[in-house]
Amino acid sequence: MILRSLIFVPSNSKRFIEKAKALNADIICFDLEDSVPFNEKTTARQAIVDVLAKKAEYRSNIYIRINSLESGLAFSDLKSIIQEGVDGIVVPKVNDKEEVNQIEHLTSSLEKERGIEKDSIKLMPSIESAKGVVNAHSIAKSVERINALVFGVFDFLYDMHLDYVEDDEVGYQYARAKIPVDARAAGVAALDGIWQKVHDIEGLRNDASIARRLGYSGKTIIHPSHIDPVHKIFMPSKNEIEWAKKVLQALREPMEMGDGKGAIKLEGKMIDAAHYKQAKAILNTIDELE
Repeated sequence: MILRSLIFVPSNSKRFIEKAKALNADIICFDLEDSVPFNEKTTARQAIVDVLAKKAEYRSNIYIRINSLESGLAFSDLKSIIQEGVDGIVVPKVNDKEEVNQIEHLTSSLEKERGIEKDSIKLMPSIESAKGVVNAHSIAKSVERINALVFGVFDFLYDMHLDYVEDDEVGYQYARAKIPVDARAAGVAALDGIWQKVHDIEGLRNDASIARRLGYSGKTIIHPSHIDPVHKIFMPSKNEIEWAKKVLQALREPMEMGDGKGAIKLEGKMIDAAHYKQAKAILNTIDELE
């Protein structure tokens, strides 16, 4: 799948949940963490279960941001919201691979217990601390279901005891540059942090352009008006388009005429149904923009 935009939606707001049905972000991520007060966590979990029962009404992949392991709420979140229809989990404030392994173990158990396809639920660890930045590569390659890292810039600055200074990236420049390199080395994508000035679209475009030049595939966002500008910045590259064409050519017959299973080798690498879907999504995106 294409990972240009992930929009956070508070899962304790019926109004925002309803509006999310019309959003064209690549991922709609219903939030159980920062945007939900402690006394509304249980209600928010049930709201997500209700959303998953009506997933067909949503245009995008559905992810859930659970609470961090250090909060003591992560396992309760997973037990409540891992249902058929969840495409992925964003795990905040990940410090090392051991934390990912804990999330992976419970996710795998719940998939098996609830009859969900093995490893179908993806994980996105969010890097938000000095320790997380140092360990980003080992986190990214810790389990196979990880498909991207997320950079949580404001929590990172807090962890570093630094203030956010407008138009000055010095405090987070190293971390922001390191994360997509570590992600790429581990074979996964990276999503840049949010742009918090909702009405400053030109600032968003500039920030997203920097993120793309650093190697991010897309951006996390907090407002629907940010989706289209971000999509335009993170259009598929020429290399991605050429790769997608080769994958479709190689897999079209087994996918469309056969059983859609198995894998073949393309330019020394194994490709399968997941790559076929990703290639189709890339080329469909180009068609939509033309």
